[in-house]
Amino acid sequence: MNRLDMNKRTMKMALDVIKLTKLFPLSQESKVITYQIIKSATSTAANYRSAGRGKSHKDFIAKLGIAEEECDETVFWLEMIIEANLATAEQTLLIKQEASEILAIIVSSIKTAKINLNP
Repeated sequence: MNRLDMNKRTMKMALDVIKLTKLFPLSQESKVITYQIIKSATSTAANYRSAGRGKSHKDFIAKLGIAEEECDETVFWLEMIIEANLATAEQTLLIKQEASEILAIIVSSIKTAKINLNP
C-alpha cells in the first residue's frame, strides 16, 4: 500500500469516527469521549500525512511513532465507547477493524524504517 492510499485510509477512518460520534446520546461522558476519539483519530491521519513530509529519516520515524500512539488511542476509545454503552459493538466493528489494520501497517512501517536507518 502506498503513502497516498494510507493518507486516504487514515482520513476515512477519522471521518467514520466523526460520523459514529453523531449517533451518541447527549451526556457528559459522550462529550468527553467524543472529543477524545475525534482528537486521536484526526491526529492519526494528520501525523501519518506529516510523516510523508519528514525532513529526515529520523523525523519520518518520529512522526510515524506519533501516528502509532494516536491510532492505538483511537482503538482504546472505540473499546471505551462499547463499554460505556454509547454505541454497540456492531456499530464500532468496522471502524475498530480498520483502526487495527492501520495500526499494524504503521507499526510495520516503523520497523522497516528503523531497519533502513541502520542497515
